[in-house]
Amino acid sequence: MQEFFEFGLGGRVLYKAGLAHELGQVVEDMGAKRVFVVADKGVVAAGLLSTVLAGLEGSAEVVGVLDDVPPNSSVRVVMQGAQAVRDAEADVLIAIGGGSPIDTAKGIRIVATMGGDILDYEGYNVLTERLMPLIAIPTTAGTGSEVTSIAVILNEDEHRKIIYSSRYIYPDLALLDPELTLTMPPRLTAATGMDALSHAIETFVSTDNNPFSDSLALAAIDLIATHLRDAVNDGTNLEARGHMLIAACMAGIACSNSFFGVIHAISHAVGAMFPVHHGTLNALVMPYGMQFNSVVAPERYVRIAHAMGVNAGGRSDEEVIADGINAVRTLAVDCGLPTRLRDVDVPESALPELAAFSVVEPAIFNNPRVATEEELLDLLREMW
Repeated sequence: MQEFFEFGLGGRVLYKAGLAHELGQVVEDMGAKRVFVVADKGVVAAGLLSTVLAGLEGSAEVVGVLDDVPPNSSVRVVMQGAQAVRDAEADVLIAIGGGSPIDTAKGIRIVATMGGDILDYEGYNVLTERLMPLIAIPTTAGTGSEVTSIAVILNEDEHRKIIYSSRYIYPDLALLDPELTLTMPPRLTAATGMDALSHAIETFVSTDNNPFSDSLALAAIDLIATHLRDAVNDGTNLEARGHMLIAACMAGIACSNSFFGVIHAISHAVGAMFPVHHGTLNALVMPYGMQFNSVVAPERYVRIAHAMGVNAGGRSDEEVIADGINAVRTLAVDCGLPTRLRDVDVPESALPELAAFSVVEPAIFNNPRVATEEELLDLLREMW
């Protein structure tokens, strides 16, 4: 166990099927009067933005809506949104959607509160004061961004993802309504679910792991291994949807405290250069990253295997770990996700540059095994 660790719970979490219809009361309880909503086109097309706006009727005034957040967020959109929030004199932000709208709203509230440029606040613990209130409403069961102290924003000019981390970034309230996830198509359900699994697994082996995040991570792994297939195969299964939403939230709390590793480092590097969904990339990279790290943290990968449903049966740790990694790979395949970089149109010629980006990507700093650029290139070639 770590000699010293810090664990933060962030904001409140509310869970209930149909809770979005009661959003007005939630906003009134916060004392907010002027609401600015951040979403994306997928949320609009699924009718979920309308659900949220209807839930606000008769309470606070909606003074602005930003509904064209791109899939990987964006420095440009953050700056445009911050100016719109200021012009509207909003006193609370509501983000609805997956990780991109929620992370975009996190970036918007930084600039709307602190001023300047979002690029001024890159890094860890740069922020010095509380930010304007934020309610996060996830419509995917994946990123857990609704409960994290982290925001990831794409800098299009430099083709890299920027990480912002501070206790002030936590949303004030996470509203979990599994009914809002019922419209997710199977492929997105699978990708976001595997994203949550990657958060739990990387958190559990991180150099910053601690007993609190460990317990949340293992519970999330168990829930995802049990319920993701059902959520993918029958999108109307509200019980499976609810368990996945809770699992993603638990993994989000865990990773916000114990951070990531080589899986996210490679995923961030690839995602910054190629338009591939973040969860799809994490699912693809995960078995290779697990194999790479298992040699330095075998006891932790045995526990991951147990949480994935692997029966040790008196076998060696090596066999159990191999079955645990295979269980993760099989889960991705069963859910219809790709297993090779070539399958998502990443050219082999890009691998050296991706290795160079991955080795300096901030997510790798908490990886349990130190990785060289050459080792990462070998890993990328394996997964190509």
